[in-house]
Amino acid sequence: MSFVIARWVVGVFAFISMVHVYWAAGGKFGSTAAIPQLPGEFASGPRPAFKPSALGTFLVAVGLVLIALLVCLRAGLFFQQVGHQALQWGISAIALIMFARAIGDSELVGFFKKVGGSRFARLDTFFYSPLCLVLGTGLLVVAWA
Repeated sequence: MSFVIARWVVGVFAFISMVHVYWAAGGKFGSTAAIPQLPGEFASGPRPAFKPSALGTFLVAVGLVLIALLVCLRAGLFFQQVGHQALQWGISAIALIMFARAIGDSELVGFFKKVGGSRFARLDTFFYSPLCLVLGTGLLVVAWA
C-alpha cells in the first residue's frame, strides 16, 4: 500500500516541479493563480503579494524534485530502498511543513487565511491546501510504513 502511495506522491511532486520549471523558463499559463493576492486599494483590484524571480521559481522546482527523490529512496522506487532513520525523520519534517502550509500563515494562504475573494484564495481553499494535507499524509505513510 505504501508503495502505491509513494508512487502517487512522487508523481505529484514531479508534476508540480515541472510546472515550476515551465514558469521559471518564462511560461505564464496559470502563474497568476499560483501567487497569493493582496486586496487592492481603491479601484485597482487585488495585486500579487510578491513577484517571484525565475531563479527562485527554479529553486522551488529543484526542491520539489529533491522531495520526490527522497520518497523514491525511502520506498525503493527506481533505487534500492533506504531505511535509514535520518531519511525517515527528514520526510516526516517535510510532511509537517506540508501540514503547516495547509493550515496557513493566517493572512494569505491556508485554510485559516484572512484575505479571500481572489482566484488564488478560492483555489487555495478548495485545491492547494487540501492537496498539502493529502501530500503530508502520504509523506508520513511513506516515512513510517
